[in-house]
Amino acid sequence: MTKPVIEKVVPSVHGIRPTLVACAILASLSTTSFAQEAGADSVEPDTQADERIAVVGTRSAPRSVGDSAVPLDIVGADELRDQGSTDMMNMVSTVVPSFNVNDQPINDASTLVRPANLRGLASDHTLVLVNGKRRHRSAVITFLGGGLSDGAQGPDISNIPASALRQIEVLRDGAAAQYGSDAIAGVINFVLNDASEGGTLEARYGTTAEGDGDTIQISGNIGLPLSERGFANLSVEYREADATSRSVQRDDAAALIEAGNTFVADPAQIWGTPEIKYDFKALGNFGLDLGGNKEAYLFANYAEREIEGGFYYRHPHDRDGVFFGGFNDQDEQLLLVADLDGVGQGLSCPEVPVGDNVLDSPEYQLIADNSTPLGANCFAFNELFPGGFTPRFGGIVTDASFVAGTNGYLASDWAYDVSVGVGYSRVEYLLFNTVNPSLGPDTPFDFSPGAASQLEKNFNLDFSKGFQFDSFYDLVNFATGIEYRRETFKQETGDPASFAVGPLTEQGFGIGSNGFPGIKPEAAGEWSRGNWAWYADVETYLTEDFMVGAAIRLEDFSDFGSTSNGKLSARWQLTADWALRGAVSTGFKAPTVGQSNVINVTTAFVGDALQDQALLPPTNPIAALKGGRPLEPEESVAYSLGLVGEFENGLYLTVDYFNIEVTDRLSRTSAIPLTQEDRDALIEQGVRDAASYSSVVYFTNDFDTTTQGIDVVANYGHDLWEGDMKYTLAYNWTDTTVDSFNPDNINLAKVQMLEDNLPAHRATFTANYRFDAMRTLARVNYYGKYYEDHVDAGGGLDIFPGAETTVDVEFSYDFSESFTAAIGGKNVFDNRPDENPFASAVVGSLYPPTSPMGVNGGYYYLRAQYKF
Repeated sequence: MTKPVIEKVVPSVHGIRPTLVACAILASLSTTSFAQEAGADSVEPDTQADERIAVVGTRSAPRSVGDSAVPLDIVGADELRDQGSTDMMNMVSTVVPSFNVNDQPINDASTLVRPANLRGLASDHTLVLVNGKRRHRSAVITFLGGGLSDGAQGPDISNIPASALRQIEVLRDGAAAQYGSDAIAGVINFVLNDASEGGTLEARYGTTAEGDGDTIQISGNIGLPLSERGFANLSVEYREADATSRSVQRDDAAALIEAGNTFVADPAQIWGTPEIKYDFKALGNFGLDLGGNKEAYLFANYAEREIEGGFYYRHPHDRDGVFFGGFNDQDEQLLLVADLDGVGQGLSCPEVPVGDNVLDSPEYQLIADNSTPLGANCFAFNELFPGGFTPRFGGIVTDASFVAGTNGYLASDWAYDVSVGVGYSRVEYLLFNTVNPSLGPDTPFDFSPGAASQLEKNFNLDFSKGFQFDSFYDLVNFATGIEYRRETFKQETGDPASFAVGPLTEQGFGIGSNGFPGIKPEAAGEWSRGNWAWYADVETYLTEDFMVGAAIRLEDFSDFGSTSNGKLSARWQLTADWALRGAVSTGFKAPTVGQSNVINVTTAFVGDALQDQALLPPTNPIAALKGGRPLEPEESVAYSLGLVGEFENGLYLTVDYFNIEVTDRLSRTSAIPLTQEDRDALIEQGVRDAASYSSVVYFTNDFDTTTQGIDVVANYGHDLWEGDMKYTLAYNWTDTTVDSFNPDNINLAKVQMLEDNLPAHRATFTANYRFDAMRTLARVNYYGKYYEDHVDAGGGLDIFPGAETTVDVEFSYDFSESFTAAIGGKNVFDNRPDENPFASAVVGSLYPPTSPMGVNGGYYYLRAQYKF
């Protein structure tokens, strides 16, 4: 192989603008769609919180928030709209304090699908429903999830357009006995808009206080009649967002510049929210009255987005497998130099001492002169990247689902609901501005290192009926049903260059696209499992003031066997104003087929250096040697006890205590060092790039936790200055204790991340005032102190940021019945987290990346809406 004269060009990637037709997409809420349309249960902007009607958490008749036996939040469409957030996860986090999500500046696949946490548990401990039907998982497994969600594979709710929603129901209680796997922390049900007329068009523009992160969003919703007896409600949304940077120059990069290397970027590494090149969502909801107390429903969605974010900086002296050539006998650090005609063949390449700036080395100048025979034969990647390089990581996330069914009543007065659903998620990984070192000067700079997909198929058959018994005060509502679910996880091969074993492999150059080596054919595959479930649910009033409920669920999985779970709940109306409620339940979360089988190589910061970590299935021989074993379900026992106050003056107050014990919790291990013997064993298995692996990680059931907390929710409204004022207070205290763990697999930093990475205290107070055509909203957000193991290093980079308060404000004016304009800001005073004490010394992040308030500071926006 001869070395051509190379001029390195940094690639430019342009977002694909898909031309997509939002047609025949999606449908209505199963057993209640037409009942809600005909009745008085729709959520109007002035409806009191305790009067809103929910279907989640009960299989009896829909009930108000105040009548529920377990904590329940209902977020109306207006509450989602009246804020600056454009991403569904941020919207929910703003109005539900026990729901947490943070930015993911550099966190592997978590940058593409951010993990969210309800009640301090992992992102896949919350079950997500749409119109009461299970939502499929994302294909993204959070290989790096900031400790709490490491290894989680949960649904991606950001694919649901806000314009398609009528309300969101958040059940903050264990509900696995009612709904199945994942409902350990609770359930979120997205209720779709079922209007058959009218619609909205909305446009938003926003930017940060620093003038970056510009965001444009356009959305629309329209309701149409579907014959004279049905509806078709369609929604679309399109968004773009520029990247932000909250970075400082790294000390190692600054030292290079000081030594005379003028090719180093400033900053060398970007920390901030990633660029959203495009984000398209379409969703439709359809319902049709079939007559005779029967109806048909259908809902579906399609979404696609492309995201590009940052990766870690590759120092032009130190990066293993690219620049670092070891040490000579004088203990001088050397540059990694390729002998293109082969070691011991033809011209030999000189040793190149690195010094303070290798570009000044006479030996380097010899090999960099391509006009000489020596220069043409000897190659170093500094010729392409004299200042080092920083890969750019991104991906295209595609999501689609389809649910159809029918419900009604049989002649025997049994209500039935039968449905089928298909959900699909795919992520295609993209990598730019990097190399496959083993290919030397012939390397491409852009790679498609592979893809992963998740396919789920569901079948549900549900029955319910109310029975009258003389010994009971009210009907005994009984529900039962069966569910079959089949899920398939697929890992697809990357492009050949992303995993190619090039001719320079034997000279110490790394294999595969640096930063995210491509998925090799032997690592690709498709894995499936099925499970059957049967449940029974009973609920009744023993007296006028005392309601009780019980549920049991049996599930059988094809890969690990059976599990059974139960739940008891009760509500006692103590006085006209006060009620006591509580529940006890067992739950489980089944390991996904992806977690059991995925293979991946991740570049992570460990201690004080970058490492290539091999994520292997827990049953892989090397993982098994390091303690891996087949995954088992996580199991939980949850208790809740609360007070509900509903007063004649309009005050509504709930205070709920919860305690959730989870055993055999599943997570990614901390990095387990590999010996040379381990690497040799992997190479013998055909994993040739194992020579560059520093450590191995795998998913394991290796620790137990107890999470407890208190939720407080209060609402109050009154007349003020001839207008209408409403107040909302929501407070959450959550405390997690790791009861036991395996210190061989999980280090103390990860334990502390599990316990303290989320703030123990979080609260929001909102005042919403409307006078005639004018509306003013002010919201105060409080985030308690927390802990961060900086960049998951496990190397003593401990950060303890203090508590923070931010203020959101929005002013809107109705220029007519159809047109409304608003101006507002999130974090209007541009408050920032405490600065990172390791900012320049390590990787250049100005603020702690896991900050619950985000890292961008103030965000200001304009919004205009047209109703028709």
